[in-house]
Amino acid sequence: MPLNRRELIGSIAVTGAAMLVLGLGMARAKPLTKPIPSSGEALPMVGLGSSITFNVGDDPVARNARAQVMGAFFDAGGRMIDSSPMYGSAQDVIGYGLKKIDGSNVFATDKVWIADGDGGPGQIAESREKWGIERFDLLQVHNLLAWEAHLDTLYAMKDARELRYVGITTSHGRRHEELEMIMSKHALDFVQLTYNVADREVEDRLLPLAQEKGIAVIANRPFRRKALIKRFEGKRLPAWAGEIEAKSWAQFLLKFVISHPAITCAIPATTRADHVRENLDAAREPLPDAKMRRRMVAHVHQV
Repeated sequence: MPLNRRELIGSIAVTGAAMLVLGLGMARAKPLTKPIPSSGEALPMVGLGSSITFNVGDDPVARNARAQVMGAFFDAGGRMIDSSPMYGSAQDVIGYGLKKIDGSNVFATDKVWIADGDGGPGQIAESREKWGIERFDLLQVHNLLAWEAHLDTLYAMKDARELRYVGITTSHGRRHEELEMIMSKHALDFVQLTYNVADREVEDRLLPLAQEKGIAVIANRPFRRKALIKRFEGKRLPAWAGEIEAKSWAQFLLKFVISHPAITCAIPATTRADHVRENLDAAREPLPDAKMRRRMVAHVHQV
């Protein structure tokens, strides 16, 4: 039956409202970003780590599963994938995934990890070949190993436009004093360090220094390699977690990490596509403010 004028106008209004809601939903689907201080480039606040989880060798089933994880990551708006020569077959598996899916928007992040400073360029070339990319966006000196020589290599690559950003890493809360010295004296684009709701030592000196020096910060081990997730397994989220729209402990923990003003990106690792989507969904408003962050820390200590 043809619509009369009033019904037609009403139908158009409803359709328009539905399209508006759909449009807002699509816009909201993109994760929050933070600018890289040295360039202003926007980077999604949740990335993807590959330590252990992507070290699956030549197993075709596992490789295809990791490619699905990468596909879900990019579909949800993720960009940074982080790896290292230290991570076994992870670089090869990432390269395999990039060939199977559209990874053109990847922010390719890797490390140089070799005691021989002269061996850095060769290792970097091998890593790039495994990824199957023209150049890395970010290369980092892994765990400060032979850092003087490797930083020279990375700076030369950046000057030659073979690399976009230079960084250095540590993990497990180690060698903070040496990292602080390097951050103070060298022009770094990124540092990577351990930060989560239970490991907060970097709040005292390193994170304020990063803000002062304009250095982006990547937070590794945001779940303590699942230890924090397992710690809260079977426990209910506090009711007030709804105030920051945290729907799981993973989102609760990630929202804490990425809400620190100095943190640019957190890089949780996972083997599951649904967990990738859950992690990226943590990079949504609202994020906890300073008062909420204190409440989160207190709650974690009580549980």
